Amino acid sequence: MWVYEGVTLLAWLTTLGVIGLSLFVLYAKSKVPDPESIVTRQVKESTKIYDRTGTTVLYDIYDEERRTVVDFAHMSDFIKKATLATEDSRFYEHSGFDIRGFARSLLQNIEQGFGSGGGSTLTQQLVGNALVGREKNLTRKVQELILAIEVERQYTKDQIFEMYLNQVPYGNNAYGIEAASQTYFGIPATDLSVAQAALLASLVQRPSYLSPYGSHVDELLGRKDYVLGRMLQLNYISQDVYDAAKKEQLTFKDKSNILAAPHFVLMARDYVTQKYGKDIVETGGFKIITTLDADLQKKAEELVTKYAKINKEKYKASNASLIAIDTKTGEVRALVGSANYFDIE
Repeated sequence: MWVYEGVTLLAWLTTLGVIGLSLFVLYAKSKVPDPESIVTRQVKESTKIYDRTGTTVLYDIYDEERRTVVDFAHMSDFIKKATLATEDSRFYEHSGFDIRGFARSLLQNIEQGFGSGGGSTLTQQLVGNALVGREKNLTRKVQELILAIEVERQYTKDQIFEMYLNQVPYGNNAYGIEAASQTYFGIPATDLSVAQAALLASLVQRPSYLSPYGSHVDELLGRKDYVLGRMLQLNYISQDVYDAAKKEQLTFKDKSNILAAPHFVLMARDYVTQKYGKDIVETGGFKIITTLDADLQKKAEELVTKYAKINKEKYKASNASLIAIDTKTGEVRALVGSANYFDIE
């Protein structure tokens, strides 16, 4: 009789547990955003000021996120493979949730301590960053899982991967692979080498800690080599490519916030900000083409630097300036307001 009553109690507790879990999932699902909002939401893009050719970036105006959205075709295949290798190698096989990846991550956390591994798929990371936030609690994780499955039903794998690579933070206010590529290497994402791609993929898990401009560069380079090893293991690259990438010496773009043609671009920035408003200029992703000739500007700066020294030696004058205007159109081709904008004597 005792056994019978014990079994009955266990059955009741199991039933109540299932009901409670079902109600919790229904509650979490009721709070899930529309999966279509992952596309329709407004993605912040920084505004760029270009020279007259529309190819040379003079200044990047942004609020908290510096981002340039690019098509999947304009991303290096190497960054795609590096990201898959380190974040979700079964991305093209699962449907938003990878039980094998989750189990592997769980074992890693048990062996190395909790916090050592993630286990979220690219789709889960995308919806987490874009829609439900990164707060660590059970409700949000359930919402992330539900939404990831819904997103997988509505969009192709390449569409999801493109959104992910345009969304993910890489540190130093760089969001998305194009901004990261320009920030750290000064090149478009389509031109990334294998080693460069592996390094950028290494930043995703701990972008601030592993920053190339921080004090953990050795760990970053070690992580880069690990990603290259994973790419080789998964047959994403050949042994020869791996060996060459391991030897490649990476040079990072100077972090200094030096402006190209500072007097001119800041004048242009103030003009568009006054006309359209600060918020929309910082997040609207405008491409502003100016009248400035980048080559002529460089020559003008060299002349001003040269004659500022002569003026100081001969006439005790402390500065110099130059402006070049197209007399037919009135367009400013070069503008140098002082010998050194950042250190005016």
